[in-house]
Amino acid sequence: MDSLTTGFAGLGVLIFLIAIRLPIAYAMIVVGGVGITLLNGPAIMLSQLKDLAYAQFSVYDLSVVPLFVLMGAIASRSGLSADLFRAANAWLGWMRGGVAMSAIAACAGFGAVCGSSLATASTMGRVALPELKRYNYSNRLGTGTIAAGGVLGILIPPSVVLIIYSIIVEANVVTMFMAALIPGLIAVAFFILTIFLYVLVAPGAGPKGQAATRDEFIASTLNILPVGAVFVVVIGGLYLGFFNPTPAAAVGVVMVTLIGLLRRKLSWLDGREALLETARTAGMIYLILLGAEMLKIFMARGGVPQAMAEWMANSGLAPMTTLMILLFALILLGCLMDSLSMILLAIPFFWPVLVEINGGDWAGADTSPFGMGTEDLKIWFGILALIVVELGLITPPVGMNVFIISAQAKGVAMSETFLGVMPFFIAELVRVAVLIAFPALTLWLPSILAG
Repeated sequence: MDSLTTGFAGLGVLIFLIAIRLPIAYAMIVVGGVGITLLNGPAIMLSQLKDLAYAQFSVYDLSVVPLFVLMGAIASRSGLSADLFRAANAWLGWMRGGVAMSAIAACAGFGAVCGSSLATASTMGRVALPELKRYNYSNRLGTGTIAAGGVLGILIPPSVVLIIYSIIVEANVVTMFMAALIPGLIAVAFFILTIFLYVLVAPGAGPKGQAATRDEFIASTLNILPVGAVFVVVIGGLYLGFFNPTPAAAVGVVMVTLIGLLRRKLSWLDGREALLETARTAGMIYLILLGAEMLKIFMARGGVPQAMAEWMANSGLAPMTTLMILLFALILLGCLMDSLSMILLAIPFFWPVLVEINGGDWAGADTSPFGMGTEDLKIWFGILALIVVELGLITPPVGMNVFIISAQAKGVAMSETFLGVMPFFIAELVRVAVLIAFPALTLWLPSILAG
């Protein structure tokens, strides 16, 4: 069996292991280790293991991951989610469907200090679901809104998955955060519009909430100023060049900790649980990173990425058609695995294909079939990939956000929640189409701030 055949056979084994629910990190480590052994012998594989973990984990850019995870863990225990929802409800709750719109706005705000979709869905579910139930929202709209709103945590900066993507393709993390802001705000607008149209067709699904008094409106708005301060300092500091990502994340951790302590909503037990959660999450991420690196070495030595890139480049397909195929493949992968695993598994294969089609690493906008150089393509594709990765969080059979919300909304069938997220799924597809048609929506802010 030649190297290329071995590589594709390993890819088939990997898909089988994922399908039978073996954790993705272990699946990649097993396939990568066995594959390297078959191609180069056990001595080379052991030599790789000797240095690989240190080389992988000593990358400075990775130090930002546990800090942003810790910031989100502390924020979820500091009462910030409840403040965000109350403020959003004071602004929007009086409208038909307004409480659901408030949940979307609060998810976006919490995502701006959390960076995790699962944490956003779980935290906002505890806060918003009782209110949606109190105002007699339909189970389908209520649970679907929170499950869909959770995906905002993965795109609105800071985003852990976006950091990992940046490391894989060697993009600037701050530039990717800049590029994500406008698409993230478009998502919020589309989700709110989706709820507006939903209750227009089915008015009974989303009754009007109670209008806030003037004092309630002012008090709830003032209560979210600390969250705004965290976003302005951390993300604004990154955009304006005051911080690199790791110091920015550290400042964010300090700020959300002080907010929790000053409000007396963060106990020492909460701090301990946040640290343990961070250790578990970061450990999982690093183990997946190790497995992805082993798999990448095996696949590179087997020639799989190069063969795929060459085949796609010579297939005669239009470049935009190839892009659509890659994005559709990411949606399918989302039915089998979580978002981080998807990025780590797919991007090392998909990115070389796009580079080859675009004319190589040094392609310019004047010769590119996409009308942009490789650096801009890196940014544009990253945002598109992240959006379709989001869809995996609300699509069966995995749909982690759906599982989380269904568990919290006792007595609501999971099928109801899956049906409830379908309008938001369609809204996400529309957003992908808009960003493909108008790349400037993604590239405009990085170009302005870079200039």
